[in-house]
Order: sequence, then structure tokens, then C-alpha cells
Amino acid sequence: MGGTEAENERHSTVPDDPRPRLRRRFFASLVLIGLLVGMMIGRLVTPEPVRLLRVEPQAQGLDLWFDRQPELYEEHLDGAFALLLQAKGEAAAGQLATADGRVAWRVQRSEQGLLVHFVATRPLRGEWSGEERDGAWRLAVRLSVR
Repeated sequence: MGGTEAENERHSTVPDDPRPRLRRRFFASLVLIGLLVGMMIGRLVTPEPVRLLRVEPQAQGLDLWFDRQPELYEEHLDGAFALLLQAKGEAAAGQLATADGRVAWRVQRSEQGLLVHFVATRPLRGEWSGEERDGAWRLAVRLSVR
């Protein structure tokens, strides 16, 4: 006759089944391999950042040369004009002597890319245009002090 005790395989001669443990390892290794392959493909497909090649001061502004066209945002403030470029490059600074007055400029690195500041003592107006020339992309910034 059967007892009221729960049977917990005390008298079983069947060893523990190792398959569930091997399945977990197998699926974990598949997930890890998939993650690594995905990261390698992502590195191959991600483009190099745009690079600032050189900065050339001109009579009425600056010429900024890049290896290809960067994404660009502009901002006008009283006495200042700023450009945010999605690019990488070296910091630089200087002054321009325009016909309307002196303008200080600075290129500096930021978390979002390169920040180009133009500051004058009077209200400043800035315009920019870009073109492909000699295998590089030129951003021409022209300034006028009002």
C-alpha cells in the first residue's frame, strides 16, 4: 500500500538529466555570437566622421575645408554668429579685419561636433555657402558688421 508521503525520487536510480543545462549554454553562446557579429557589421557600415582639413581667413570671413559635406546648424545672436558642424577637427582662433570692423573667431570642439564662433562689438550678420572643389568641400562664411 502507498503511503501519504510525497515521493521525491529518493530511491530512483536515474541520474540527473544534463540536457537542460547544455541547452541553456548552447542558446547563450548563440546569443553572444549574434551580438558580436552584429557589432562587427555595425562597425563596418558606420561612416567615418567628417574631418576639418584647414581654416583659411579671408577678407570678409573664413573658408573652412572639409573632406566631405558636414551637417550644419547656425545661430544668430546680437553681436555674434555661430555655426555647429557635425565634424571633427583641431581647435583654432583668430581675428578678422573686415571693412566694417574687427571680428574675433574661434573653432572649438564640443560634444556635438565643431563649434565656430564669430563675435563683434556691433551686431554681426553671417552668411554661408558650400561647394565641392578639388576633392574637398569648402564652407565659405561671409560676415558683415551692421
